[in-house]
Amino acid sequence: MNGASGRMGYRQHLVRSILAIRDEGGFELADGTKVTVRPLLVGRSEAKLAELAQRHGIEDYTTDLDAALADPKWEIYADFLVTKARATALRKAIAAGKTIYTEKPTAESLEEAIELAQLAKDAGVKAGVVHDKLYLPGLQKAKRLIDSGFFGEILSVRGEFGYWVFEGDWQPAQRPSWNYRVEDGGGIIVDMYPHWNYVLENLFGKVNTVYTQASIHIPNRWDENGEHYDTTAEDAAYGVFELEGGAIAQINSSWTTRVNRDELVEFHIDGTLGSAVVGLFGARIQPRNATPKPVWNPDLEDTIDYDATWQQVPNNEVFLNGFRQQWQEFLESYVTGTDYPFDLLAGARGMQLAQAGLESNTTGAKVTLDEIVLK
Repeated sequence: MNGASGRMGYRQHLVRSILAIRDEGGFELADGTKVTVRPLLVGRSEAKLAELAQRHGIEDYTTDLDAALADPKWEIYADFLVTKARATALRKAIAAGKTIYTEKPTAESLEEAIELAQLAKDAGVKAGVVHDKLYLPGLQKAKRLIDSGFFGEILSVRGEFGYWVFEGDWQPAQRPSWNYRVEDGGGIIVDMYPHWNYVLENLFGKVNTVYTQASIHIPNRWDENGEHYDTTAEDAAYGVFELEGGAIAQINSSWTTRVNRDELVEFHIDGTLGSAVVGLFGARIQPRNATPKPVWNPDLEDTIDYDATWQQVPNNEVFLNGFRQQWQEFLESYVTGTDYPFDLLAGARGMQLAQAGLESNTTGAKVTLDEIVLK
């Protein structure tokens, strides 16, 4: 586990996924086989690794990535590094023949992301890329609604994501400062568009075209040491996506918006037979035969309580932490030797959408996404 001392690597991948699996003695496959895990922490600071290992009862840690990759005892290489460092480490893991599980984006450019996918294919290396948003309870409920035919023909998807990230002067920022410097791999398009690609692709349809308007709304920020720096990467992006099948998606991504919705991300899905609003956990629906009939009249107060006309979707099942659920599915695929859909090619498609979004913002034009085919 390379980069497990970072924010996401530690909280979601180490503590809530790998250590949770370990501490419960593993998980069972359908045939009763038990799968468990033993982590090896890899990083630059031996002191940090030692402290983490002691805190969580982990036996193994090292600052020597090359030695870890050369040791056949460690079967899977997991990468949670900053984006700028990821491709180099993934190349090493592929060359070592390791199975790979990695955060996204998988690289800083589409060309590099495709190169990594091709290298893995040529080497016969199995790989998985984090698609965590698909495992959110709210989006799993949306998938259930789609599969049941609740929406009929899906017409549109409107997504709102984001919150106010403090500038860092009078109150510390709650995101790392590199997120706001393009020279360090920052920017909300590179951060979020890979997410939107797999959400749209797996729930609503492949993205055919994208138009994006991005902005640096807050030009001055202060880093972790209280030092001023100029924002060089966009902190908000407003995108329109044409999907295969004809539906239109609009997604606003912003670190400069104050939240007035139930959750930090919400998707409003409209279909011919019904609509839904889903978030991280919740999902509300309004079927066609229970839809109110508003009439526009600015001279009269509207007496319809629109919120009350929506119905909550029950859980009906216990949802695991999304990162852990995907980890278990990947480990099961590794142990059983089955195909895994969220591979480095899927990761490259996410980077393709991010790069197309950046191009659209620069040129002011709608950009068409061509199919990526490996040799």
